[in-house]
Amino acid sequence: MLHRFLVLLQLKFGSCSLVCDVLEMFRLLIFCVFGAIFRWVSASTEVCTNSLLPGAKGDQGEIGEEGDLGKLGKYGPSGLPGVPGDAGLKGEVGHIGKMGPSGDEGDKGDKGVDGPSGLKGKPGTTCDCGRYRKVVGQLDVNVGKLRDAVKFVKNVVLGLRETEERYYLLVKEPKRFRDASMNCKLRGGTLAMPKTSNTNRLMAEYVLQAGLTGVYIGVQAQSTVGPGSYVYADSSPLQGFAAWSKDEELHSRPSPATNSSCVELLSTGTWGHVECEASMFFVCEFPKSRRRGGGRGTPASASS
Repeated sequence: MLHRFLVLLQLKFGSCSLVCDVLEMFRLLIFCVFGAIFRWVSASTEVCTNSLLPGAKGDQGEIGEEGDLGKLGKYGPSGLPGVPGDAGLKGEVGHIGKMGPSGDEGDKGDKGVDGPSGLKGKPGTTCDCGRYRKVVGQLDVNVGKLRDAVKFVKNVVLGLRETEERYYLLVKEPKRFRDASMNCKLRGGTLAMPKTSNTNRLMAEYVLQAGLTGVYIGVQAQSTVGPGSYVYADSSPLQGFAAWSKDEELHSRPSPATNSSCVELLSTGTWGHVECEASMFFVCEFPKSRRRGGGRGTPASASS
């Protein structure tokens, strides 16, 4: 548009210099107009602040629907231990356990008071017993043979030795003193206790014939009784008889450093100290059970 205006001026006035002067004046006019507008805008005290200040807070919108469940987070640290709970109710009674080993034989009780005399019996009838004497005599012979056979079984087959009141069994199973004592109790007896010289000699011959040098017997040092005191397996004190060798008799008190508080019976018939943790063969003893008619029975479990 400006170009067309310049062309028209040139055609009318026909001079290029005049046109340039007019154009220069027009430019100055435009600069003056823009300068006046700028000064007016700068001097105006009214400023539009609608676009600079925030508006009033709107009303709260409605609560949206609940979102989907998020993924599980990492495990947190362990919490503090809780307070102990109350004690539970008492449970039911359990099953009865197995029967334990038989206890040691108790002391013989005092003799009871004599009972009243019984009524007088009826008089017996007279009989001819001559024909029964032969039968009774033959029975005595058979009983004698049976007694010899039983003695052979006890002494040879079972390897037992006996006195008037007890049987003795050599157990060829190496065990420590405590285990040997328990083994004898499980068999129904105790470790052998030679309380007399005859019993001690019988047991020594038993050990010698078996080709052994020494076995455990039921004698042990008892610290609760006193220094150097010994008791039998039935807890009775060692009194009246002891078969210590000369060296052992001089040092009858066991040495705490070696724990030699147990006793062995040597094949020579003498006693010696031995450590209770040593594994050795041992001898058990069993009381003879008296039956009606004066019969005697062998121990129920007297096999090695």
